[in-house]
Amino acid sequence: MDIKAKIEELVEKIKSDDKIAEKFQNDPVATVEELAGVDLPNDQVQKVVDGIKAKISLDSISDKLGGLGGLFGKK
Repeated sequence: MDIKAKIEELVEKIKSDDKIAEKFQNDPVATVEELAGVDLPNDQVQKVVDGIKAKISLDSISDKLGGLGGLFGKK
């Protein structure tokens, strides 16, 4: 299994569904297990959760910085 691809897949599911996003915020380990269809030890799932959180944060920062591009554009 390609962990990076799985994280990307889970990030898209979480970002595209408000109910899943809320569930992820409240109980990320259980949400990831449910979405991935696996039941692993929490410490292993936590590594995937950390990767998802990092990716979501990076995407969010990128989106916000993308909006700043117009501030420095030519008039």
